[in-house]
Amino acid sequence: MEVILEFIKAIATIFLLLLIGDFFSTFFYHVPEHVFGKFHTIVHHGKNRSFLHYAVLTRNPLVLLDGILGAVPYFIFTPWLWQLSAVGTVMGLLLGEFHVVWRHVSILKWQTPQPVRVFCDFLFITTPERHWLHHQNAFAAYGDIFSFFDYPAQKWLTSLRMVRRFFNSKYKQLHQVKTVQ
Repeated sequence: MEVILEFIKAIATIFLLLLIGDFFSTFFYHVPEHVFGKFHTIVHHGKNRSFLHYAVLTRNPLVLLDGILGAVPYFIFTPWLWQLSAVGTVMGLLLGEFHVVWRHVSILKWQTPQPVRVFCDFLFITTPERHWLHHQNAFAAYGDIFSFFDYPAQKWLTSLRMVRRFFNSKYKQLHQVKTVQ
């Protein structure tokens, strides 16, 4: 009975780590970086950019930094989840890293097998094909691991873009007043 309980705790920990990590990474790093930053979009969404080309082949440290910043939310919750299940925490981090690599194989003309695609669609897991849509259009297909974050992330993106426009217009007005004086 104790083995079953530990197994359930490990599965719950994996799920929580991936869900919470993807949420915070999407809404507090990825989407704001698309609006206010240049770093992620230059490194990850520039013309003909791919994870394999920039992280592996060129050994560009900026890509590694972008990856680290995107992974920070997963590590923030590690101490609390470790208390629930150390095995689940380690497995969740490994599965998260596996998913990062897997979702970027689309550049290799990868085709997810149909049974795997059906399974992923059922669990709202982002496939390489879906993630490639985000590389092609930086305003679509959000949610690095879970595709159900796409719709709220797009709404968050729209809201943040309005905030940026508001502050840009205020900055321009202030700059014009200083120039006239």
